[in-house]
Amino acid sequence: MIPFFRKIRKKMADENKPLKYIRYAVGEIVLVVIGILIALQINNWKEGRNQKALSQKYLQALYMDFLQNKVMVAHAIEPMEGTKRATRSLAVFID
Repeated sequence: MIPFFRKIRKKMADENKPLKYIRYAVGEIVLVVIGILIALQINNWKEGRNQKALSQKYLQALYMDFLQNKVMVAHAIEPMEGTKRATRSLAVFID
């Protein structure tokens, strides 16, 4: 593909048609810029998807930690509830 464009450029330069050559050069530059902008947009889109997946993973990990902490607190409170009941029955007995 590059030799094809090289031939077109050489042909326009040899024919001494500067206006056509300038139009061609500007068109080529515009195509390159559009290609770069498309590549940047695709990269940003992909990066956004990766960030969203990572944040989902973090949220899921936080949720699992929350559930584990909830179970641990419930197990820690359970013996205290027995002590609380025993204390209340003792207080009723003493009164």
